[in-house]
Amino acid sequence: MKVVLQRVSSASVTIDSKIVADIQKGLLILIGIEDSDNQEDIDWLVGKITKIRIFEDENQVMNLSVKDIDGDIIVVSQFTLHAATKKGNRPSYIKAAKPDVAIPLYEKFVQNLEKEFGKKIQTGIFGADMKVSLLNDGPVTIIIDSKNRE
Repeated sequence: MKVVLQRVSSASVTIDSKIVADIQKGLLILIGIEDSDNQEDIDWLVGKITKIRIFEDENQVMNLSVKDIDGDIIVVSQFTLHAATKKGNRPSYIKAAKPDVAIPLYEKFVQNLEKEFGKKIQTGIFGADMKVSLLNDGPVTIIIDSKNRE
C-alpha cells in the first residue's frame, strides 16, 4: 500500500457536484492498493498514520499527531499511486489491485483507521470520479509505502 499524507487546513471531496467529505484541520490521505497488500500492511500504516508527528506544537515544531490536535481525516482511493512510468509516456497501472481485491482492503483500512483514531473517518467513493480540494498546510506532504518501511 502506498499513501500520500497531506497536512491540510481544509479538504473536501465532491462527486457529481455534491460534497461527500469535508474537513478542516487534519489529514487528506490518498491510498493506492496493490495485489500483494494484506492485513499486515493495513496494521502498519494505520499505526504510522495515527502516530506520525507532523503538526506543530506551541513552539512551531512538528511534534504532534493528528490525534494530538483532535484533527480530522479524509481517505481517498487512488489507484494511480501505483503508476509505472518507466516505459513510454502512458503510465501503466498493472500494479494497482483490481476492485475485487482493492475494495475489501480499502474498507478494512478505513475501519481499522477509525478504530485506532477513535473517530469517524470521512471518505470519497471508491472508483468514483472525484474532485478533491485541499489547502495544504505548510506545505507538508509525506509518501509512505508499506513495502518500503524506511
